[in-house]
Amino acid sequence: MNKSWDSTWERVFRARDWARYPQEELIRFVAINFYSADERKKIKILDADCGTGAGVWFIAREGFDAFGIDGSETGIMKCKACLAKEGLKASLQVGDCISLSDYYPPAAFDAVAFVGVLYHNKIQAARTMLDEAFTVLKPGGKIFATAIATGSYGEGMGTLVEERTFINIPEGALSGVGLIHFFTLEEVQQSFAGYADVKIGYLIRSRDNLAYYKHWIIEAVKPQ
Repeated sequence: MNKSWDSTWERVFRARDWARYPQEELIRFVAINFYSADERKKIKILDADCGTGAGVWFIAREGFDAFGIDGSETGIMKCKACLAKEGLKASLQVGDCISLSDYYPPAAFDAVAFVGVLYHNKIQAARTMLDEAFTVLKPGGKIFATAIATGSYGEGMGTLVEERTFINIPEGALSGVGLIHFFTLEEVQQSFAGYADVKIGYLIRSRDNLAYYKHWIIEAVKPQ
């Protein structure tokens, strides 16, 4: 089995109570694409590298058939606890997202989300994840992803692993969370080349009015 999951996240999830609510962009993606479904429970959505479960919680709470996978046993344990508090259910799995097809059958999902995931990998590993998502998506299924953009605070800091990829970034929002790859627009376009109807936007956030972070927001469709 291929491996990409960084054990740094086990330590992070043990030490921190991570985000309680999902990113607004994920909420918008789900709302625009699936809120009009006649039977939400028939819509299967996978939150890949779900962490402690903010995305899974939202997907389950909105009535969809929620799935989550993460390499961290602590993350999955906290996700289960979060769901249990509200009597929600989801199918959860400890596993590595670089091998999604080892855990799920082909054409299993209506949507796969990679929120804050791809840029914690080397570029080839991120592309392998997208290939795996392609396999487990239904024809016409949708993918949602975010990626940190080149030029964001932290690029050039820490230890260079490969081009635009750094580890041990010493300060800012990207410190203490393992490896970071800073994506160019061209890399995003190349990474989603096998998908159709690719939409690439971005948002910009600042921290302490000094550090600047640009996030690519990507949506695409598996061709019919």
